[in-house]
Amino acid sequence: MAESSAPSGPTTSPHAPAAHEAVETSIEPSSGWHVSHFFYAFDRERLARLSEAERRIGAAAFTAALDPAGADAPTRLQTWLVPGHKAEFAVVVMDPSPLAVDAVHQRLLSGPLGGAIVPTYSFVSLTEVSEYVPTVEQFGQRLIAEGVAADSPAWKAKVQGYAGREDAMRHARLEPELPPWPNACFYPMNKKRKVGENWFALPFSERSRLMAEHGRTGMTFGGRVTQLITVAVGLDDWEWGVTLWARRPDFLKEIVYTMRFDEASARYAEFGPFYTGYVATPERILAHCHLIAG
Repeated sequence: MAESSAPSGPTTSPHAPAAHEAVETSIEPSSGWHVSHFFYAFDRERLARLSEAERRIGAAAFTAALDPAGADAPTRLQTWLVPGHKAEFAVVVMDPSPLAVDAVHQRLLSGPLGGAIVPTYSFVSLTEVSEYVPTVEQFGQRLIAEGVAADSPAWKAKVQGYAGREDAMRHARLEPELPPWPNACFYPMNKKRKVGENWFALPFSERSRLMAEHGRTGMTFGGRVTQLITVAVGLDDWEWGVTLWARRPDFLKEIVYTMRFDEASARYAEFGPFYTGYVATPERILAHCHLIAG
């Protein structure tokens, strides 16, 4: 997938902050949001010990804890059904405050069903604008490098179009909306540091070229797949998290397969575990897992 940014290698990133800038102390990022992907399973033995009344009370608390419109809800919250044995449901949470994000997890575990909810995996990251997203000036230079004559009508039209959507594009990366599409997928990834395949030893210009190629492949899936790339460098075991939403499940397979052939992925990427999900309400999750009547 179109992986996001990391501290630059031998060439400084154009987006790197000046070393002398004064920094305000805060647990909230200067831009963007905290993001957590939580994955859980149910402990059936513990659930079997609960009475019907206890299950009903627990189900109500479970639903309230995962209500995206609740009084204590974070900025973004979405729940998934997860097939397979790695998890049974997932919660995707976003908010400027990491405490608001983690509060969802804590409410689940401290609720009446908490003893029967088993965390199986989590991923902590931040939203960001990739260092490979060009400024308007850089976009214009890229067009020239691709053979579009500078100041030609075609060049001006493309630059003007990019300038018109740049702010919205950056905002969508920092404060993303959760698409309503029902099929989802999450996986973490790294960039390689192997001899002859060290992403971080490449000049910024080369990394930017490879990511531009990768991005063009991804754009061919517009209208079918939406992706969110979040950065976990310094925050979790993997460097980036890739979250995909698709209109149909086969589109998830197609985009991952197709983009594997781009050099940025085929030569320089390493991937962690994949989790497939289907967007579902908390009530639907409980019914599907036979905790309440469907």
